[in-house]
Amino acid sequence: MELCVALDLPSAKENLALAESLKEHNIWMKVGFRAYIRDGKEFIVALKKINPEFKIFLDLKLYDIPNTMADAAQEIAELGVDMFNIHASSGKVAMQTVMERLSSYENRPLVLAVTALTSFDEENFTLIYEKSINAKAEQFAKMAYENGLDGVVCSSFESRAIKNATSAKFLTLCPGIRPFGEDAGDQKRVATLEVAKEEGVDFPVIGRPIYRSDNPLAKVEEILKSL
Repeated sequence: MELCVALDLPSAKENLALAESLKEHNIWMKVGFRAYIRDGKEFIVALKKINPEFKIFLDLKLYDIPNTMADAAQEIAELGVDMFNIHASSGKVAMQTVMERLSSYENRPLVLAVTALTSFDEENFTLIYEKSINAKAEQFAKMAYENGLDGVVCSSFESRAIKNATSAKFLTLCPGIRPFGEDAGDQKRVATLEVAKEEGVDFPVIGRPIYRSDNPLAKVEEILKSL
């Protein structure tokens, strides 16, 4: 397992201060919609200046027509990030087009497909996708695997079934991790680190339990010991 810290604070200054406090650890940093729209590629450059060994997950969840997604994927690769994601519901043609566009890169970023957002509960997910979360997440994961992606974004509770349906090496990145049973907030399908380990999660994404802690570094070190 490799820890991914969500940089979801209200300003670049706060996010960079958090990263600075954690710079002694070569961990993953998640840059999401809010941070990237507000702070742009300069924010990624600033993170790498703090620690060149930080790995960057750009969490933009691309979803558009295939060629537009591929154009965006190419621009993301040029940023030098280590991983990004697209929506699985964009379909297999979009997946194929994105991966074809990235095929010329010697060190392309990892590409993950979002299955079911962890903010969904069963009722509201079924209203949109007309299948249970487990069934649709597995279907999306198989599609991503068959079309050359590196893994999926899912909840911890789908991770084991997805690996069984694809490959043990097919990556699962899981938001909604409350490492030691902290408050779930706006997430519906949350898990502890113990559950995440049991379910074979590769990347637990942890935000609020770290940045709301009185001592984020101590919290991260506690988490790393648990991994």
